[in-house]
Amino acid sequence: MSRADGSPYAPHTDAETAKMLSAIGVDDEEALFDIPDSVAFDGEFGIDSRSEREIRAECARLFDRNDDLTEFLGRGHYGHYVPSVVDHLSDRAEFLTSYTQYQPEISQGFLQALFEYQSILVELTGLDVANCSMYDAATALGEAATLADRVRSTSGDVVLVPAQLREGKQAVLENYCAGAELTVESYPMDDGNADVDALAERADSDVVMVYAENPTVRGCVEERLAAIGEVADDADALFALGSDVVSLAVLQEPASVGADVVVGEAGALGLPTAYGMGLGIFACSDDFIRQVPGRLVGASEERAPPEGARDRGGDAAESGGDRAFTLTLQTREQHIRKERATSNICTNQAWVALRAAIHAATLGPNGLVDLANDCIREAAALADAIDDLTGAAAPVHNRHHVREFAVRVDQPAAAVAEDLEAEGFAVHVIGEHLLQVCVTDLNAARADDLVTTLGEVI
Repeated sequence: MSRADGSPYAPHTDAETAKMLSAIGVDDEEALFDIPDSVAFDGEFGIDSRSEREIRAECARLFDRNDDLTEFLGRGHYGHYVPSVVDHLSDRAEFLTSYTQYQPEISQGFLQALFEYQSILVELTGLDVANCSMYDAATALGEAATLADRVRSTSGDVVLVPAQLREGKQAVLENYCAGAELTVESYPMDDGNADVDALAERADSDVVMVYAENPTVRGCVEERLAAIGEVADDADALFALGSDVVSLAVLQEPASVGADVVVGEAGALGLPTAYGMGLGIFACSDDFIRQVPGRLVGASEERAPPEGARDRGGDAAESGGDRAFTLTLQTREQHIRKERATSNICTNQAWVALRAAIHAATLGPNGLVDLANDCIREAAALADAIDDLTGAAAPVHNRHHVREFAVRVDQPAAAVAEDLEAEGFAVHVIGEHLLQVCVTDLNAARADDLVTTLGEVI
């Protein structure tokens, strides 16, 4: 597009445009694109103009077509009550209109909030550094694999993951690994947990990363994390552990079991349930700080005190400057030195991370632990109630569970889930006779209704 087209965003003259096209070897801009006629814009949107009131009415009619279901769904996507303070604070204009905080002079408040978010993850994982942040757990896992490929001295190219890894997460990981010429293989599970003996037998010099989850995709608490870490260490492979920000409040600290990297979801805090939308965790040891993908917020202090500080006295005048926050180690990012970039991740989910930090701070350490313990107690109580039903058994795996668990039903699971949906409940189907049920503070009030309805259905 040239200046003659009236665009203020493309300031090239016709002569400049012609020169660039000539250098490329094409006649016009359209030759740079191969857009099928079926999707090419023909100049008309085909949307009749309507008033705001008419659009609102149309949207209301559309939303009324949604099924009114109580979801007992999980498998990586969790909903918890979000306090109203999260909305009120995060909806401030300075947060909503801010993108990446490249100019620290005008972004101190937001940078400090993101620094606190990182600090919360460091405290929960026991690792040295956390970034801010990743798209979701799946992309964080992919970034962990490519980091392992960069930093490990082994010549291996195999990433080992649990056999019951969620399909979508594995697909994203495989996409990342394809570009790095890595191969994804699975190790067996034993009653919902990792089969550590089989993993040890498989893990040799061709393995660059071992990945485990706690809790697992079926909600089971992984009981032999330290042993998995030893297997990874013996193979000179990076040990990556997947979890979520609520579970980390009560489960084994990842650093204590030898985890090199922790990935997972922080979206359980600050966000409503959003299937397909998340907030990825990425924390690691100091050894990999220059290899961390995405943004890092660091704390420093002003080089010189602000004008007038010496007159006011106080700590700022004595130390030489106020505490300050800034994005740091940006040579890892492609906007600084493309050839040295560690990742193509170019956004940091800053506003979503802000919401998670506000939610965590609102709960406080004790509140976060209480929420996690509720997830354990409510899952155990619901599993016991379902297990009392004729034609159902729960939990399938003889493990402790967080939020969710598998249920075996005598009838075909798909038919049972369909009948439950007709009665207003949504659950996962994970096998021919297996369902998966997830309970949190948002749906716990209807747990008894689910049990009653399931009893009638089966």
